[in-house]
Amino acid sequence: MLMASFFFAIMGGFAKALTTSLPAIEIVFFRNVFGFIAILYMIYKTPLVQNGGKPLLLLFRGMMGFFALLAYFYIFEFIPLGEAMTYNKLSSLFVAFFAFIFFKEKLSPMAIFALFLGFFGVILFAKPFGGVFDSYDILGIFSGVGAALAYTSIRELRNYYETRSIVLSFMAVGTIMPMIFMLLAPYIDDKNMKIMFSEFVMPSNIDFVYILLMSLFATFSQFMMTKAYEISKAGIVSAVSYSGIFFSTVVGIVVFGDSMPDFITSVGIILIIVAGVMVTFEKK
Repeated sequence: MLMASFFFAIMGGFAKALTTSLPAIEIVFFRNVFGFIAILYMIYKTPLVQNGGKPLLLLFRGMMGFFALLAYFYIFEFIPLGEAMTYNKLSSLFVAFFAFIFFKEKLSPMAIFALFLGFFGVILFAKPFGGVFDSYDILGIFSGVGAALAYTSIRELRNYYETRSIVLSFMAVGTIMPMIFMLLAPYIDDKNMKIMFSEFVMPSNIDFVYILLMSLFATFSQFMMTKAYEISKAGIVSAVSYSGIFFSTVVGIVVFGDSMPDFITSVGIILIIVAGVMVTFEKK
């Protein structure tokens, strides 16, 4: 899991580097298109064996994963890499919250305390001016919320679909939707919609190198994470995954010259990590 977190931070570094020349929607496209093709080939070689029956929920999983990733990549251009990763790791807290809402799972007093602790950490971390979060904070929080909704939907989908189908729903939406948005971009003249409607930019030679490395490190990270969950307890593995915040912060400082988090921001990050670990172990 340490290796997975490190590789994921490296992947984020290449994605952040690409934001200087490519729009976020295009980076999401390249992040998914190779995996989309690979999974289609796997299904072609070994056909799916599943019951199906929840196509709308499958689409919902894909859409939430896509929009969460788009928000995550978009804020790379504007905030430090470690802060973007911290927002993304809020998904652990929101998974517990959504499990309570949608699956009526009970929350122990410890879990409830952890949720409040985590959300207080978000306030310290984001430091909303006048009680209002700025647009990058909102998008960062949404990246965690969207990821949590996608993860929560998997719990129901796994009763009806193979893992390959569930992953394909994310990869397919993450490939097709960016293509549609980029084709429509010339006809949408609204700066507020730039996050989605940006025209395709032909990558330079170095961009293609970054795209390849981003895809490779994303694949390595996914493989290591899956292996970690196979051979160890989920609670321990999930707790170790928070090392990704440290790795992303280091990559951001060393490679991109990001500033060190100040004291209040650091306290917020620590509270978010502690709350996430508490929820993880409480839910076993």
